[in-house]
Parts: sequence; structure tokens; C-alpha cells
Amino acid sequence: MGSVHGFPGIDPADAAIGARLKRWREARGMDVDTVAAALKITPEEERRAEAGRAHLTSLQLAAATHRLRLPMWALVSDSRAY
Repeated sequence: MGSVHGFPGIDPADAAIGARLKRWREARGMDVDTVAAALKITPEEERRAEAGRAHLTSLQLAAATHRLRLPMWALVSDSRAY
């Protein structure tokens, strides 16, 4: 992971999880504020996570999957875990 002018690079894993989070949030018709509240983060932090510019903890991933009514694998993989 490189950086440009002191800005940290984007972790590919965080980018993939963020893209899935955004895709599922939109598919469920939820706004950023609703999911951010479930994760106990600000809407701006939620947007950064969806853009892959912030790392979500395992507890935040669990909260997101619970709020979106998803199995945990839905945010960490595009393939079913079972």
C-alpha cells in the first residue's frame, strides 16, 4: 500500500468491503445515516468506509450485517460461505 503526498493508500480489502456495504445498503433502500448510526460512526465515516478509505472493525461489520439483515459473509465475500 503506497501513499501520495502523505495520504495513506487504500487497502484493497477495505475497498472491497466498502463497495459491498454500499451495494447492500442501496439494495435495502437505507440511507447512510441509518447504517452509520448502527455502526456508531458519523455519516462521513460511513461514506469513507464505503469508499474504502476507512477500516471497519469486526464489531462494526457485525452491526452492519445485523442492520442490513445479511449473513456475515455478504460483506467479506461475493461467494456464499455455506
